[in-house]
Amino acid sequence: VVIKHTVSYLKGLDKSNVIKCIKHFPGDGIEERDQHLVLGINNLSIEDWEKSFGEVYRTHINNGVEMIMAGHIALPNYQKYLVKGLEDKDVLPATLASELIQDLLKEKLNFNGLVITDASHMLGMTSSMQRKDYVPKAIAAGCDMFLFFNDIDEDFNYMLNGYKNGVITNERLHDALRRILGLKAKLGLNIEKPKRSLKDLDVIGCKEHKEMQKEAIDKGISLIKDTKNVLPINNKKHKRVRLYIIEGEKNGIYKPNEEFEKLCVEKLEKEGFIVTLNDRGVRAKGSVEKYKKEVDLALVFVDVKGYAEQNNMRIKYSGPMSNEIPWFVHEVPTVVVSFNFTNHLHDLTMAKCYINAYSDCKETINQLVDKLLGKSEFKGKYFNENVWANQFQAKL
Repeated sequence: VVIKHTVSYLKGLDKSNVIKCIKHFPGDGIEERDQHLVLGINNLSIEDWEKSFGEVYRTHINNGVEMIMAGHIALPNYQKYLVKGLEDKDVLPATLASELIQDLLKEKLNFNGLVITDASHMLGMTSSMQRKDYVPKAIAAGCDMFLFFNDIDEDFNYMLNGYKNGVITNERLHDALRRILGLKAKLGLNIEKPKRSLKDLDVIGCKEHKEMQKEAIDKGISLIKDTKNVLPINNKKHKRVRLYIIEGEKNGIYKPNEEFEKLCVEKLEKEGFIVTLNDRGVRAKGSVEKYKKEVDLALVFVDVKGYAEQNNMRIKYSGPMSNEIPWFVHEVPTVVVSFNFTNHLHDLTMAKCYINAYSDCKETINQLVDKLLGKSEFKGKYFNENVWANQFQAKL
């Protein structure tokens, strides 16, 4: 599956004259932690790695991929096979392990392109040794470019001292330079060309792009289940809507769309619904019978985003047992929609009608509401068994 879709993507980059880079070697798909915060461990056996990650990298290398990013990920079983007597304390991330970059990637897999490190401030790298040591060691291990400075003068001198002290050999230095210059030449950067204006970027967001966006969103929004036949909704039977917005971190690198709430209310009101926003952080639920008299439909819109250790964020409510927890799924018709992650059903197994919408932009909100109303069919079908998180009640 990975090969099928990544090959298609890389072919698209080729057509646009964009250098291709794949990451993160040797593969982190079995490590649930994040290398921004801890050294990643790919603990597959040699045989299992060869027929999974190895096959993916081998395919792209044979297809001519130009760049590979080395990850702050260790591959201890393969490393110990390549370096006899290697002890656990000596296991290093691929970015610092010559047996993985030089021996496995460049020689065994025959990769003749450019290797770049992942970001140098990540703890998967900093947890290995002092910065003055790992800055030049990354190049000595076979990486050809070093990603991100801490302090430009200090890091430059760390690298220079590594060369002067023989950590980086002349042979390794010139091999890295050949790969860098060769890559630039492939893009024709060694040939003087007419300067382009920033106005060339005006094409971004053009009508054609907007149509592509609409088509992608239309094909993506997925009705995962509707076991109580809540859908379609309408502004007569479900006139009074209680809208619950569940958000993640507000000030993170990836924060929710600041206009999300407003856009949701505007679209629902445009379709003739009376929308009441739930008061966040309130613990009291109040009278159930009163709630049922006031609410015809509950919409739970989950707009949770995150980064690093919370790349895949769980549902987090505004307070302990606050009133937005879906206690009302058996009291009034309820629709739950996740606008980002695909695994939120794991924490929302009580939902009887659940949708994955994948993004929180205005176009997604508009198309989602149209689909709830039955104006447009749900076309998304690209989810698999993982959406149920191995929970039997998620399917009920």
